[in-house]
Amino acid sequence: MYSSWSNAVKLAIFGLIVFPFLIQPAAGQNSEPIREIIENSAASSSFWSFQVRNSSGDILEEYNGESLIRPASNLKLVTSAAYLDQLGPDFQFETVLYGSGEQRENRWNGDLYIRGAGDPSINGEAYDDPLFLFQRWYSILDSMGVEVINGNIIGHDGYFDDVPYPRGWEWDDLSYYYAPEISALSFNKNVVDLEVRADGEPGSKPSITWFPFETPYVQFINEQRITPGDTSFDESYRRDLGSNTIYLRSTLPEGHYETEPLSVHNPSLYFIDTFKRYLQLMGIRVEGQLLLSEEPIAWNEGGFTELNRHRSRPLHTMIDRLNRESDNLYAEMMLKTLVAERYGVPGSTELGLEIMKGFMNDHGFDTTAVTLRDASGMAPATLLKTSDLNRFLVDMQEMPYFDQYYNSLSVAGRNGTLQYRFYNSSITNNFFGKTGFMSGVRSISGYLNTSGGERLVITIATNNYTVRTAVVDSIHQQILDYLYTRY
Repeated sequence: MYSSWSNAVKLAIFGLIVFPFLIQPAAGQNSEPIREIIENSAASSSFWSFQVRNSSGDILEEYNGESLIRPASNLKLVTSAAYLDQLGPDFQFETVLYGSGEQRENRWNGDLYIRGAGDPSINGEAYDDPLFLFQRWYSILDSMGVEVINGNIIGHDGYFDDVPYPRGWEWDDLSYYYAPEISALSFNKNVVDLEVRADGEPGSKPSITWFPFETPYVQFINEQRITPGDTSFDESYRRDLGSNTIYLRSTLPEGHYETEPLSVHNPSLYFIDTFKRYLQLMGIRVEGQLLLSEEPIAWNEGGFTELNRHRSRPLHTMIDRLNRESDNLYAEMMLKTLVAERYGVPGSTELGLEIMKGFMNDHGFDTTAVTLRDASGMAPATLLKTSDLNRFLVDMQEMPYFDQYYNSLSVAGRNGTLQYRFYNSSITNNFFGKTGFMSGVRSISGYLNTSGGERLVITIATNNYTVRTAVVDSIHQQILDYLYTRY
């Protein structure tokens, strides 16, 4: 009977038995339209990697999916999930004001201690007034009738180690708000908010002001110059590393207004320095010094009076900030908090990354291929596989904290880092995701609700591009538009 079969059938059976891979559908067999979008673009010479799955985890589209990529801030999709998982959505940071000594009439005879615990949210984005905590503490002291503190203000920041940056951050980023020093006491995101007004004649210097209350904690060297009104703005800011001397060398067209948050050195000292200046502005004189301590203190063993305990909002609200606005400070401070909470030792980036790798291993990442240098994705040496990240996003749908995780993502055309992307696209309001950016790297990952009612899980990474970032963004939009219509 076998000899009567056609040659075509015989070849098919032979292929099935001997070369089964010849007739199996390749992963990503529908990827040709996306490849054409890329290959016909101005960024075709860049390295592209993408993977698309349905909500059940089946691969629908793929190109270089098993490759290692620099994810940039797409790494926060992993770290934010780890924080929800390891600390819990309802975890709260606690910053405590203690008095050591006693009150006699209108004087506090002794020191004030501020116990830091890694809260990144003591700022004006989490609360209406960035000085809210200092206002509260002043009100407590004022209600006690305290007018003079004849001791020191001591900031205790031993909850974290004293290493201010993760390994691998680029030095020319360190003057800016997105690469601040990390410390257990944090105020105003560890930056001063500079305002520049080109309100003079061309050739003169613009005027500057800064928050908080033009503090002398920083020194600005204003070497900026006003240019004619038809010229362009050229930004130049640089803080001398290890100091709070900041050089301003921008050129600004006449009438231009510019704001820039610039990082400070030694944020713990900045915290207590600002607190002291606030008290003195409000009429409470501080006669002692400003000191920092990292030594363990037995806060409950007498000698300390708890004056106020500030509890932050729940962690899941901070994850909103971390993902939606891609906040590097939140990412790095929470990483160190993982260590301090788990091991009871000063939080460090290195131990935090070991916890991260364990979490990634539990969720199927090939951790032998993963390189981690930070929690935020700022370090160019951070590497992972596209396929691992994409599969991880599928797995997250089964986690008990998924709703909070999903709602922390930016919505296309609506908010966060996606507010001004995709607003003229079919995926407006239909893509919930996370962007990533650094020099030569643009990535985007998340969940797309398609025209056919499916939820797709998408990871797209573009590495080593030399065209304008807007060109890469346009290609990403074409790919997502295609996927929205195709499925």
